[in-house]
Amino acid sequence: MLNTDLDSEFKSLLSVPTDPSSHAGANRRTVIKTALGVGYAASVLPIMAQTAITTSANGLTAGEITITAQGGFKLPAYRAQPAGKTGLPVVLVLSEIFGVHEHIADVARRFAHAGYLAIAPELFIRQGDAKGYTEIGKLMSEVISKVPDAQVMSDLDATLAWAGANGGDLKRVGVTGFCWGGRQVWLYTAHNPAVKAGVAWYGRLVGAASDLTPKQPVDVAGQLNGPVLGLYGEADTGIPQDSIAQMKQALAAGNTNAKASQFVVYKDAPHAFHADYRPSFRKEAAEDGWKRALAWFKLNGVV
Repeated sequence: MLNTDLDSEFKSLLSVPTDPSSHAGANRRTVIKTALGVGYAASVLPIMAQTAITTSANGLTAGEITITAQGGFKLPAYRAQPAGKTGLPVVLVLSEIFGVHEHIADVARRFAHAGYLAIAPELFIRQGDAKGYTEIGKLMSEVISKVPDAQVMSDLDATLAWAGANGGDLKRVGVTGFCWGGRQVWLYTAHNPAVKAGVAWYGRLVGAASDLTPKQPVDVAGQLNGPVLGLYGEADTGIPQDSIAQMKQALAAGNTNAKASQFVVYKDAPHAFHADYRPSFRKEAAEDGWKRALAWFKLNGVV
């Protein structure tokens, strides 16, 4: 039985077509390596090879790192940054429920080519390896539903500390994330005063409180440390438009950063419209969202 707090996200994922026959030329690649940023998560196969974007690591320092988190836990993460550069703006890249697979690493490399130190930490690893699951339902019930928000906040704090000691400028910090990670963008922007801006891609906004998820984005909307840009799909069945309206109300009643936050809702776009390796990908919305994300970070002093 899924935690009801994750139910809307689960429905969003199930609403996205995964039948390879629905898109000609789908590639049935399998995950044969477990290193971060290598291969795709098993539960999102087949990969839509005709649209999946591959960003070169030329000119970058990129690959897996290990971050010492609370209690001495060794947290794996994927890092990409311009080679030989320091004093870089930092962006945390928060994954979907599938962990730090090839797509998330590619997003980090895109940010690195834009001049950032980009880090994508593996935020589920204490509970299990999300990349190895073949069924979304089991992944949600056995791993994702057991991840405490407090653990995520602490691990992101440790990730920022690593960035500050390894070429990052902690006066210029942004955070972005997708799906599950999109929800965490709102929470982390309210949690850490170092965050100057966030970009949340179709992250859940409302939901039931639990011991592990005591607050939702709508509950912390008024206390943001930086403005957040929300990029959402009108056709996302798991994130209804009335929840966006509810979030806008909470933001309007909040502090200056809350009031400066914005939403862009893409007509006819489903959940995961930025995921270029899945049938849910919508090229126009994804490209527009990416441009807006870079502009948002620039507008709010991250770069």
